[in-house]
Amino acid sequence: MCWNSHPWMDSCLAFNNSVYHHTMVGNMTKISLTDEESDDRQILFERPKKNLRELVQDALREAILDLRFVPGERLVERTLCAQLGVSRTVVREVLRYLEAEGLVEISPNRGPVVATIKPEEAEQIYEIRILLEGMAAASCAELATDDDLKQLSQSMEGLLQARERNDPRLCLRATNGFYHTVFAVSQKQVAWKLVEGLYLRINALRGMTITTADRQVVGVSEMQELFEAICAHDPERARAAAVEHVKQAAVVARRLLAQPAEGPAATLPIFKERA
Repeated sequence: MCWNSHPWMDSCLAFNNSVYHHTMVGNMTKISLTDEESDDRQILFERPKKNLRELVQDALREAILDLRFVPGERLVERTLCAQLGVSRTVVREVLRYLEAEGLVEISPNRGPVVATIKPEEAEQIYEIRILLEGMAAASCAELATDDDLKQLSQSMEGLLQARERNDPRLCLRATNGFYHTVFAVSQKQVAWKLVEGLYLRINALRGMTITTADRQVVGVSEMQELFEAICAHDPERARAAAVEHVKQAAVVARRLLAQPAEGPAATLPIFKERA
């Protein structure tokens, strides 16, 4: 019995004069049996797309990006094991991967904590956002189709509902959806990759500013202006609206980052209910 190549690639196993060919076809595994006494037989079965560690990593990453754990909050292994229903070994492995992604910091005294944002980092992030979001908004205004505008309109409806309910998390998700569409329509793939690399920090800053008094009302009004400029196919108006929105958010963030840090928010379930 011998494997002729790596088991997750095309491979061959010989056993009792029969040859088993193992091939990956998309997410399916194909095993073909060939011998002198039988015709070719193929068995197809679906290989799980992700293993347990990857599933837990995705869940915890989403929880951090959704601000269910706030920057600076301790990530207690025992609590995570109970919430996720996995062993401490899996949790530790996941925390190491998230540390490599920049979502988690390992503090010598406190252990794993959600990565925090320094004021000088925030300044640079807002400078980058002004450039990238202004550029994307202008291109989106030029290129948006009726279907694109419908998708943006749905995000705006979500923002208005979030404002009425005073729901920061709903507002955060609708905002992210709006900008994802703006960048997709703008066809600025490189710019979006840069934004994705800053996603945690952008989300943390957005979550921080959105929860301040009146920011949801003002911020949604600013994004309404951006939406109307895109609908009017006015690139310069859209660029100006996007830049003004980021500048006003930066003003709020500077004030908040200058204040003493407060304790972490109440812990929420990692696996949130889905609509």
